[in-house]
Amino acid sequence: MLGAIIGDIIGSIYEPKDRRIKTKDFPLFSEDCRFTDDSVCTTAVADALLHNLPPAETMRKWGRRYPRCGFSQIFKEWIASEVDAPNCTFRNGAAMRVSPAAFLNREDLNAALLDAEQVTVISHDHPEGVKGAQATTHAIWLAYQGENTAGIREVITSTYGYDLTQTVDDIRTDYAFDMTCQGTVPPAVTCALESENYEDAVRNAISLGGDSDTLGSIAGGIAEALHGIPENIKEEAESRYLAKAPDIIELIQEMYRTSDN
Repeated sequence: MLGAIIGDIIGSIYEPKDRRIKTKDFPLFSEDCRFTDDSVCTTAVADALLHNLPPAETMRKWGRRYPRCGFSQIFKEWIASEVDAPNCTFRNGAAMRVSPAAFLNREDLNAALLDAEQVTVISHDHPEGVKGAQATTHAIWLAYQGENTAGIREVITSTYGYDLTQTVDDIRTDYAFDMTCQGTVPPAVTCALESENYEDAVRNAISLGGDSDTLGSIAGGIAEALHGIPENIKEEAESRYLAKAPDIIELIQEMYRTSDN
């Protein structure tokens, strides 16, 4: 969860068209970084799964609590609505928020995938949206089991049909801004699997020059499970960017306490 949130924070300033970059050489944190809707939605998923709350109601609660954090107009309308209806969307918001499903079900893959589906279909019920969410959850789950990167790549490719043969350098050359799961999840997974450590994974993701906060969230969630997060990066994110969101910090702390039980 925290890996996804930090990836979101770091990538937040590189999403606008005039700020997208194609290099890994950039300041990890800057004055303009902030947490976005990716972090808020990830927190909502954690809240729903930790406390067995209705996912749609919980997502709307958190969205209304932080309405100015970058939600798309479509999602703003969903948050404001009181009625769920078929939405048939496969945008990448389905995948950036599901890391808690993997963490909270580290002993049970089927439960992790089911939770990922249940927190996804409330707003992203297209099969590609569900696939993107479950593929992300599956990759994180495998990393928590200690599976190596080659094994994770093989499973995600064979189970979900994603092409993970390109390297980060290959992808970067022609990659363009893409808000679909199909165009976001495979490159984000590759960025994590090709990384040397947590920071390297996030730098890989942002260097693609795409939907950087979401790429950072997905890659960051997988990289946390693969490598862990350095304490100095955690401290920077929590003390500098989450300081005015104590409710998010509280959910983060509560979720990680479950690993001690």
